[in-house]
Amino acid sequence: MADIVYARDTSRETSQPVLLEAARAIQLAALVTSTSDGSLKVSHLPLLVSELADGTIRLCGHFARANDHWKIIESGDALTVAIFQGPHTYLSPSNYASKQETGKVVPTWAYVIVHAHGVAGTVHDADRLLAHVNALTDRNEAEQPAPWKVSDAPDDYVAKMLRGIVGVELSVSRLEGVWKMNQHRSDADKASTTAGLAASNNDRDRQLGRVMTDTLATLR
Repeated sequence: MADIVYARDTSRETSQPVLLEAARAIQLAALVTSTSDGSLKVSHLPLLVSELADGTIRLCGHFARANDHWKIIESGDALTVAIFQGPHTYLSPSNYASKQETGKVVPTWAYVIVHAHGVAGTVHDADRLLAHVNALTDRNEAEQPAPWKVSDAPDDYVAKMLRGIVGVELSVSRLEGVWKMNQHRSDADKASTTAGLAASNNDRDRQLGRVMTDTLATLR
């Protein structure tokens, strides 16, 4: 099967554990579903990633009931892709060692992305929805000094809130990842770029620089 997302071969990430770890860390995804009229429906939502005993990968999230995205999913076996965008930043030619040698350099963008393709289904069962929001909440409250739990809210209020959402589950049939980290450039350009990112005053640059350093280290 042909690759769906364009990338240099050197930038493709094919390790499933690496892709799943990145998706879990990023959490927020753009969920894109094809519609019967040939258009696209897009929603942005946090997704929990699980790997079942049989190897199936499942992404779980929820829509506001007022969002008709769930109705499009229920209308048929529409193809859906979840797009997770990780660290990214602009790369200036000024950071390339080769700029001083030839001047033949141009800007680019470095980034991490994971695409999870599959067919989605919806969840209306209150118990399953409660289990989902508990898992999602606990995942994100774990870092808080005083973690909040769903059970801290009154039961009738939680029940009301659950009636306002519809769950979504995506059974993943295909994973793609791109770690665009200038893997194709010379060792001198790689070293000067990571050094420039590490020294930047921009938090986004430094975050991407750490990912680039780790990624390029695996190529040695």
